[in-house]
Amino acid sequence: MKRFRTHLSVTALALALGLASCSVAGSTPTGVSAVTASGSTASAGTASSAAATGTAQAVSLDALAEDTHYDADDLIWDAAAEVAVTLADGASAAAGGTSSDAVMVSGGTATITAAGTYRLSGSLSDGQVVVAAGEEDVVRIILDGAAVTSSTGSPFVVQSANEAIVYLEDGSSNSLGDASTYADQGTDAPNAALYSMADLTVAGTGSLTVNGNFNDGISSRDGLVLAAGAVTVDAVDDGIVGKDYAVLLDGAYQVTAGDDGFKSDNGEDEGRGWVLINGGTLNVNAGDDGIKAFNTLTIAAGTATVEESEEGLEAQHIIMSGGTATVTANDDGVNASGGSTSSATTAEGGMGGGMGGGEMAVGDYTVDISGGLLTINSEGDGLDSNGNASISGGTVVVNGPTNNGNGALDVNGELAVTGGTVAAAGSAGMVVTPGASSTQSGVQVTLGSSVPAGTVVQIADSSGNVVAAFVTTKAMASLVFSSAGISDGEEYTVYTGGTATVSAGVGEGSLDGATEQGTATAGEYTAAQGPGGGGGPRR
Repeated sequence: MKRFRTHLSVTALALALGLASCSVAGSTPTGVSAVTASGSTASAGTASSAAATGTAQAVSLDALAEDTHYDADDLIWDAAAEVAVTLADGASAAAGGTSSDAVMVSGGTATITAAGTYRLSGSLSDGQVVVAAGEEDVVRIILDGAAVTSSTGSPFVVQSANEAIVYLEDGSSNSLGDASTYADQGTDAPNAALYSMADLTVAGTGSLTVNGNFNDGISSRDGLVLAAGAVTVDAVDDGIVGKDYAVLLDGAYQVTAGDDGFKSDNGEDEGRGWVLINGGTLNVNAGDDGIKAFNTLTIAAGTATVEESEEGLEAQHIIMSGGTATVTANDDGVNASGGSTSSATTAEGGMGGGMGGGEMAVGDYTVDISGGLLTINSEGDGLDSNGNASISGGTVVVNGPTNNGNGALDVNGELAVTGGTVAAAGSAGMVVTPGASSTQSGVQVTLGSSVPAGTVVQIADSSGNVVAAFVTTKAMASLVFSSAGISDGEEYTVYTGGTATVSAGVGEGSLDGATEQGTATAGEYTAAQGPGGGGGPRR
């Protein structure tokens, strides 16, 4: 029967981030003899049901199963029931290794028409694999040394199924490459090298190279779960797209995209259009946004690196509860914007200590950081929310803009800092500091002139103990620093120079050889004056 899921709201999924860690579990049938459709026997090898490397996951699989199509038994199957399909050029040999009634061959196209597990090997230099199964069918395709390219369109299309699982056999290398121009460019026509109209899962410990020469690399017009795999995607438009949701559980994914790197773009259905990084590694080089969600983007575990982008992380709501995210952006590093149309209020003069007069719209946009390590290097705003932002844990390091038209922090509403460590460096022209609802104090450092990259900036208490050391990655004139080691109302001395041992720019320092620059009082944030300059407290 067709499997129906009870869809949690995005908020409910976010609440699940506190659940105990778990990894995919299941049996691992090995050495089983499998009967192919032609009646011959072959060793099934290992059909592992593990998501692969055992990376700890912040969202439990039970919670994911409630809100996605994926659960652990997707990767458990009877090896004896596999259908072996050998791909080869020629009208009579596209699926020459099988005589199964569920595999139809026409020209260079092999079409799978029924539920089951199919092991594909061999190559098609100009052909296509098509899944055209029933709407209740789960189709599992094992790529075991398979290479398919097409000169007219997509080499791998899931036209219909309940769920399609692409499993990369351990130790195998596989590839998909599409045409630079598609013969069929209709509204509902495939537009990616790996294209699915059904829920799509990618798993297994083998490798897959995807070249999207026409448009996208991997695209699911339903949900997408990346459970494992060593996957490289190079696409002229978007790299990896899951319309309803895009989830990374494990594996290593390298994406190069002319437009967006990794995203979910469903803006029509309530509770859809979300991205979750829950393990594994994701590296993105994007011509536009690095990682993007229409609704909510959550980083709960794993490592996400946006090496190049216009805007690094973008969504209406951005949540980070764990893991590591490193973002490089030509514009904003983290940007809570876009999403659905929502009502907005206004804030005079910039809430949270923002400079400048006038009114700014405060919409239904949020950045919420409660754990993990977030490092930003941006030419535009560093951490930007068109609504509110909160930091309650983790470490946030912003290497922000050098121009005065942008700020390391840019929050239209309230910036609430109640925990964690924040080091936001950049220009002095557009400074936003923790707002009135913050319960953890901080220090604002505004230097008389910009200091170059590699400068050590240190903050010491009244006893001369260094409570914070920061090393700049580019020129900066302002630093906002908050941590549990800063006591509200206490006076701190700011130094440049000396030595420091840092990770992601923040760490411990020594004042030997350092030069005193002035003093600052914790909790007293000023707009554009140096340490110790006027201004009242904002706590």
